[in-house]
Amino acid sequence: MRPAIIVVDMIKDNFLPNTRNPVTPHALAIVPQVNQLTAGARQRGWPVVFACDSFLPGDFIFQGKMKECALRDQPGSQVTELLERQPTDVYLPKRRFSAFFKTDLDQTLRLWNVDTVIVCGIATHFCVLTTALDALCLDFRAFIVEDASAAYSAEMHQQTLGLFRKNPLYPLFQVLTVDQILHQG
Repeated sequence: MRPAIIVVDMIKDNFLPNTRNPVTPHALAIVPQVNQLTAGARQRGWPVVFACDSFLPGDFIFQGKMKECALRDQPGSQVTELLERQPTDVYLPKRRFSAFFKTDLDQTLRLWNVDTVIVCGIATHFCVLTTALDALCLDFRAFIVEDASAAYSAEMHQQTLGLFRKNPLYPLFQVLTVDQILHQG
């Protein structure tokens, strides 16, 4: 197994103090697990990619209920300083939910001979899930890290993961914890 860690949308705009963003408290709660996972990955020589929302002003995505945020080249679209980073980590701006959609992630992972994509971050039911499913569709093994991912509520997080715990694509697609990931790698 040659994995890569994809940390999704752990950006400054999702960690603003006094925000009404419902994911913020859940995102804060997973910071230690994300740091544990990325530190363990680096010790094993696994690539770490921070896939971050990076929208353009007036982007189509803002025609729904979502307010303009995570604007490209603005501080809010950068990785939160709560996460430990190293110079070898990759910053990947993304315009949509999946880290694969219209980015060079697929090509980059293949260059690195990666065969397994381990996804964590926020939000479990949108960007984490679409990234993991796209990885699977592109013929990578895909794991969602349960205790290093979060949604807008604990119930939404668990319901989303519950759909995929026992699936016909096991062992190609799994829901695992940080400890399970680091002990099998």
